[in-house]
Amino acid sequence: MPALPLQILLRCHPEWRSHPVAVVSEDRPTGLVVWRNQQARRAGVAAGMRYVGALALAPDLRAGCVAAAEIETRAADLTALLWCHTPGVEPCPDLPGVCWLDACGLSRLYPDLEGWAAAIRSTLQQAGWVTRIAVGRTRFGTLAAARVCRHQVVFGSAAAEHAAACQVQLERLDLAPDIQRALARLGVQTVGDLIRLPAGGLRLRFGPEIHLLHRLASGEPDRPLEPARPPAPIRGRCLLDEAESDSSRLLFEIKRLLHPLLRELARGGRALAALWIRLLLDRRAAARSVEQRIQPARPTLEAMQLLDLVRLWLDRLRLEAGAIEIALEAEAVAATAEQLRLFSDQPGRDLAAAERALARIRAELGAAAVVRAEVRDAHLPEASFIWSPVARLALARFAASGSRPLVRRLNTRPVELPPRLWLAPEGWMLGRPGRGAVVRLRGPYVVSGGWWAREVVRDYHYAETERGEILWLYRDRRRRRWLIQGAVE
Repeated sequence: MPALPLQILLRCHPEWRSHPVAVVSEDRPTGLVVWRNQQARRAGVAAGMRYVGALALAPDLRAGCVAAAEIETRAADLTALLWCHTPGVEPCPDLPGVCWLDACGLSRLYPDLEGWAAAIRSTLQQAGWVTRIAVGRTRFGTLAAARVCRHQVVFGSAAAEHAAACQVQLERLDLAPDIQRALARLGVQTVGDLIRLPAGGLRLRFGPEIHLLHRLASGEPDRPLEPARPPAPIRGRCLLDEAESDSSRLLFEIKRLLHPLLRELARGGRALAALWIRLLLDRRAAARSVEQRIQPARPTLEAMQLLDLVRLWLDRLRLEAGAIEIALEAEAVAATAEQLRLFSDQPGRDLAAAERALARIRAELGAAAVVRAEVRDAHLPEASFIWSPVARLALARFAASGSRPLVRRLNTRPVELPPRLWLAPEGWMLGRPGRGAVVRLRGPYVVSGGWWAREVVRDYHYAETERGEILWLYRDRRRRRWLIQGAVE
């Protein structure tokens, strides 16, 4: 995952993607630039530069800090995603975002190595990560190739892998700037140039780091893969003496199971991201079990917050028969620190409290109860947005304006109006008598399309009534009807 800290910062601030962006070491003007995106690189921002100097080169530079704990958390999440494709995953502790994977024994699941690499890329892309994959036989060869390949590359032989690694520029291997400059003065630009130098002289002049790089690039045998072990699932289970359907008594039993789960999470330095509850029902029920995923607003170890969400779910649950068994399973993540904000005041609104309130609504009414509108590319107004679930809240952004902006509100379904001749005079009554007659009609604004499936031709108008309302209505030419799409307020 190239520039993992930079990807983490852009996930927190997606509105920055069109600007020069940098990750800095500390939230002050003397902080050092650690990572930067392509726009910042084109503006002349370099790694190791002071933040105040980078601002002089790119005045619209966006910068922020990424805590080490946040990087560890995201790296653990990525490792969990990679376990879906191979049990052998070894994260590199010194290079965040670098993992070596074991491809042995997967031939029954994937037809070839290209398909395996494509499946890994697809999984990470769906999770919102940019990734590059190289499949080969050595650690150094695959790492060097992954630094320069576009998406993925699979080497058919060790010779092809070695030849590709020799063409990689040394600047792509994150060497210290002073070592890069010293090697450049010697005319050493690529890995192949480095291999041709004597190993003993490199150790004396440049130290053990370059000597190790020379040995690995020359084809020294790799150490065996040391895969990380997936954490054991944290579960709790109890059998009830009698079939139970009372929500209060079920909540009490769940509370007894929840506290040991939270203590085990705390001992491992993890927090609960979601709680799975499974109720096994008596044989008289048509459905043998009921499952529910309870998700707090943020990963937490607070039992009262979780029990409050469980209580809201149990209050609306109607069981066909009593429960005879309760099973809990925790989805755990590493504890995360609040991301530092660079040169900005802390917000006055408590987003954590708002997310806890929304979590209560989701627990009581379901995930579809908390949604937000997302704009889509469509020519019809009712198709120009969709409702998508809300996972995290962000601070509202607004521009100061001297006048109150107008808002166009859409009806869930267009309201059909009584018929009107196309060239009728003003004075048209729009359904409800309280609105008064139309005193001014502006339009038409033609919207047409859909000829490839179901043609639509509409003449949109703004109608102002005697009471001062401004209604947004249209005439459907094909069906010869007038409908109210919405109102302007």
